[in-house]
Amino acid sequence: MTVAVRNAASSDAALLHSLAAATFALACPPGTLQSDIDDFVAQQLSEARFAEYLADAHRALLIAEVDGVPAGYTMLVFPKSPSADPLDPDVASAVLARPTAELSKVYVLADLHGRGVAAALMAASVDAVRARGCASVWLGVNQQNTRANRFYEKSGFVIVGAKKFLLGGKWEDDFVRERIL
Repeated sequence: MTVAVRNAASSDAALLHSLAAATFALACPPGTLQSDIDDFVAQQLSEARFAEYLADAHRALLIAEVDGVPAGYTMLVFPKSPSADPLDPDVASAVLARPTAELSKVYVLADLHGRGVAAALMAASVDAVRARGCASVWLGVNQQNTRANRFYEKSGFVIVGAKKFLLGGKWEDDFVRERIL
């Protein structure tokens, strides 16, 4: 099995939407309504939204491929200026180092969990953050997502705070995790 990570191109919006539709539910807490998952994918992870993300100079999207077949992706959100704080006030007060980038999405197809795809995506994402001159990278992860929290801990992200995440009509509790670079 060969894992390769590449920068997403503007032509990858449909591919990214397809990966998101197949993986977003894996990060949701138990009991999340399928209708809420579907609405989030339609609103935030649609092909049109990915086209917007890909056109945004303050974002980078990376795609992992296993033997040439798309298997997962990440999305990084960079600050508009070196002194810019994260927009969420809970995150801004928790994150220690500036400038900081957000690791907004880390998703891998379920049948490839534990096979090194997420680790390759994480390494490439951290390299991209370093290349942009950031001192840290942060992410939000549902507090009930044990598997993801274990992976982020192994990847050097420590809990520095908490924030809320709106999914459907319900506010979910997320950890804010940061990795100093």
